[in-house]
Amino acid sequence: YINPTSITIITLSIIMGTIMTMSSSNWLMAWIGLELNMLAILPIISKPKTTRASEATIKYFLTQAIASAMMLLSSTTNAWQTGSWDILELKNKFSTTIMTLSLMMKMGAAPIHFWLPEVLQGTTLQTALLITTWQKLAPISLMYMISNNIQPALLMSAGILSMIVGGLGGINQTQLRKTMAYSSINNLGWTIMIMALSPNLAVMNIFIYMIMTTPIFLMMTSTSTKTLQNLTTTWTTSTATTLSIALLMLSTNGLPPFTGFMPKMLALNELITQKLTTLATLAIMTSLVSLLFYLRITYLIMVLTSPMTT
Repeated sequence: YINPTSITIITLSIIMGTIMTMSSSNWLMAWIGLELNMLAILPIISKPKTTRASEATIKYFLTQAIASAMMLLSSTTNAWQTGSWDILELKNKFSTTIMTLSLMMKMGAAPIHFWLPEVLQGTTLQTALLITTWQKLAPISLMYMISNNIQPALLMSAGILSMIVGGLGGINQTQLRKTMAYSSINNLGWTIMIMALSPNLAVMNIFIYMIMTTPIFLMMTSTSTKTLQNLTTTWTTSTATTLSIALLMLSTNGLPPFTGFMPKMLALNELITQKLTTLATLAIMTSLVSLLFYLRITYLIMVLTSPMTT
């Protein structure tokens, strides 16, 4: 049993923290918002009384605390150099690089992605949904605000690295929460890469990803599905739900004619327009790698478990 007052305070703190960060024009207020948000989600992650949950909470806390320290270092250095705490006045190159890395760490993008699959695996499906969607809003909005000052090479290399890690990491997974974590890293890669060229398109990409991820987690929660094994057995009891999960997973990877294909097509179009054909080709190749494990999941669900094959 959880006290309703505690739930209200925690929920309000998570919402307030994110809104505070997204609406502030000052680095200190943005930092306070992120801290409030991070401290409020810790009791939610540690709610299941298991060692996995406690481990996930500590991993989440440590990585977010390090990212927050980097964020403070960056904004303080910038304020020392320029005399301004304004978010849009992040002119110092060192500060910009450190800030970008700290935001990527908060989101769970490669090369500082290591905590995300572990944390998701240690928590409940509802908390995993919260971490992969809501918790990304504040860092993404900050990155959007400073996108004009970030070196494009940094964003693009981090984006491609996230795509590769997200694609290769998910191949051998049987745990669906870890698969979703690598899917999140892969999609963050697309978002970060295109942030350098078209920040508005990056925001659209992450929002479409969040809209598609939410029903996947909700359906997995309703059917108590946590592994591939579970997914193959739920076909007999709730066919429509299992089929929806499979199709939504293909959509998150950007397979046409699903919704997820649109932002990726626009991103590739933007890359080719800017004469970055090599980068576009690399992005397509990494997408094929991640498509491999999505197709495997769909095959397991639709072919091996359908009544026609038995």
